[in-house]
Amino acid sequence: MKILITSGGTSEAIDRVRSITNHATGNLGKIIAEKCLRTGLEVTLVTTKTAVKPSPQNTLTIVEITDVASLAQTLEELVPTHDVLIHSMAVSDYSPVYMTGLDQVKNTQPIESLLEKTNAEGKISSKDGYQVLFLKKTPKVISMVKKWNPEIQLIGFKLLVNVSKEELFQVARDSLVKNQADYILANDLADISPTRHGAYLIDREQAYPAQTKEEIADLIIEKLLEKRR
Repeated sequence: MKILITSGGTSEAIDRVRSITNHATGNLGKIIAEKCLRTGLEVTLVTTKTAVKPSPQNTLTIVEITDVASLAQTLEELVPTHDVLIHSMAVSDYSPVYMTGLDQVKNTQPIESLLEKTNAEGKISSKDGYQVLFLKKTPKVISMVKKWNPEIQLIGFKLLVNVSKEELFQVARDSLVKNQADYILANDLADISPTRHGAYLIDREQAYPAQTKEEIADLIIEKLLEKRR
């Protein structure tokens, strides 16, 4: 069985020297990859330059990406040749369009005309006391996976903050149905600490609990192997 795992967090460029990203370290994806490798599975890990990674192994391929666009391009190539995608990467929801001083924003009519500009060719000046950053929504890469390979087993991840268990489960199952996933790993930031990672692996009928990253990895592998029997 060929396993494709995404981990870490994407980074979206503001200009040639600045970017916006998230706090994802890639640690959970690393643990899942290591346990898959120990089980004898072949793993391709799609991750970022700064994310933590397993040590090199013969059955491990590491592919580095930067932003959502490069992630989508990479997965479109890899998904058709793999049996499973464990999509644990924290993917940016928004990408910068243009950043400029507050005075320029106030003096530009219509403001929407600023969306035609870009900072891609240089470095934004730091002389302004306040800057305004325009963002646009990025495409949902997980929604494309089953189009690239209808037969792939898909495990998505959903992170919410300070919600009830009922809401967490509902949002996870909505994502499961919308993206034709086999499982969604639902977790709440309030249940994550350096020593604990509370989560539930959710399918259409049940929710399987885990309390650490290691338990999450074991649970995912267990369910994947069950489906292959």
